[in-house]
Amino acid sequence: MIKLKLDNVNKQLGGMRILRDVSLDIAAGEFVVFVGPSGCGKSTLLRLIAGLDSICAGDLLIDGRRVNDLEPRERGVGMVFQSYALYPHMSVYDNISFGLKLAKTEKTSLRERVLKTAQILQLDKLLQRKPKELSGGQRQRVAMGRAMAREPDILLFDEPLSNLDASLRVQMRNEIARLHARLGSTMIYVTHDQVEAMTLADKIVVLNGGRVEQVGSPRELYERPASRFVAGFLGSPKMNFLAVRLQAPGATSLVDSPVLGTTSLPFDSSSLTAGAQLTLGVRPEQVSLKAAQSAGIVVTAVEYLGSETYVHLDIGQDEPLICRCEVNAGWQAGDRVELQLDIANLHLFDADGAALKRHAIETLPEGVPLRSARAGAL
Repeated sequence: MIKLKLDNVNKQLGGMRILRDVSLDIAAGEFVVFVGPSGCGKSTLLRLIAGLDSICAGDLLIDGRRVNDLEPRERGVGMVFQSYALYPHMSVYDNISFGLKLAKTEKTSLRERVLKTAQILQLDKLLQRKPKELSGGQRQRVAMGRAMAREPDILLFDEPLSNLDASLRVQMRNEIARLHARLGSTMIYVTHDQVEAMTLADKIVVLNGGRVEQVGSPRELYERPASRFVAGFLGSPKMNFLAVRLQAPGATSLVDSPVLGTTSLPFDSSSLTAGAQLTLGVRPEQVSLKAAQSAGIVVTAVEYLGSETYVHLDIGQDEPLICRCEVNAGWQAGDRVELQLDIANLHLFDADGAALKRHAIETLPEGVPLRSARAGAL
């Protein structure tokens, strides 16, 4: 059974549409992450689910029941905010139990639920402390405990780790993942951090300008982005984009660019016309380099990161092309190189940013070359 369903949900503030026809199914027990740039509507969507904002059009259903007009406390959801929003004069125990007291929970049951929640979050030895006596990670766990103690069907997280330093974010990210594994509850998580999204999510929802751009597993979105926006948003460093021109459309595409020369790629461009401007995408880890025998592409910078090296290349565009190399690759600024691209892992986007359909390599028509694209060699 679908735990939560959004059906053509819209939100408008004044004359501005914040969300546009958002439809989404979230199954029971899923960990779903909303990602997107600032202002894309991800936090607004979370607030609509929680009942903190009203839906202008469309329906929100939880277990098949329309809940548009229900108060937040009637929806069976708990929410953890970006700010901890703890009561500074209350102990950890009182902060966690606050919602249960408002709901007039029987005292014995209240204590059992608070202690159980505190044990899960490893707060059982801190119950008498005040928030000022806790670390940032401990305060965040108290905020999570306050939502969990009510035993909601759905837990909502609104950028809960953004106020923590880098090392603590990693620790808390792992704790949230373990928490989901233990509880098995439905969790919806908003973040602008793609690392959090890739490591935590069963399913990622990418939002752009108030619309759902793509929904899928982290691997699906990374390896098969449906648009240039998704391709450029997920991944660090982000995907490289090269401008190419379509010479001959068809079941396979003959393209030309100053960087690659002319080559045939396994993408269906039969709906386009010759001369169309396209964008070729390739991940930094799918680019390999070799020394140029004559004139080649210039290395402009080398970033040493300990476990790997990023090599920046001048390809005559506003942004450099980045190659992820081994630490001992030995490239230096000023070197001239040739590119070798893994043709099985390229992406091709039309002028509107939509991904063209890619053929599996083993099903390519006869006569289509299976070699790597090499700059200046094709």
